[in-house]
Amino acid sequence: QVQLVESGGGLVQVGGSLRLSCAPSGRTFSSLGWFRRAPGKERELVARITWSGDSAYVADSLMGRFTISRDNAKNTVSLQMNSLKPEDTAVYYCAARVGVGNTNRALDYTYWGQGTQVTVSS
Repeated sequence: QVQLVESGGGLVQVGGSLRLSCAPSGRTFSSLGWFRRAPGKERELVARITWSGDSAYVADSLMGRFTISRDNAKNTVSLQMNSLKPEDTAVYYCAARVGVGNTNRALDYTYWGQGTQVTVSS
């Protein structure tokens, strides 16, 4: 049974940091991603990384503040979020796919976690 278990969300003040973690289990994947959905907005890719961790991508608008990393020994993928802004408030989802190639499209990710709420207060 495939599971993606997220942790690390919460309430933080503007300028603060949070670290989200996702623990995938049940099979191997080609890549893992973090998406977010803010109220009234479409779901968007935040960052993605290959299963091996050798290639990563962060959305242009978040580069410099967000970092994605993979710990193969612990089998986790983490999203480090710094200098948080109110517009970062959203539900953040861990997602996984088994297809080849890189993609930023949510529909290309087959497996999803439950989501974790991140709220940035001003």
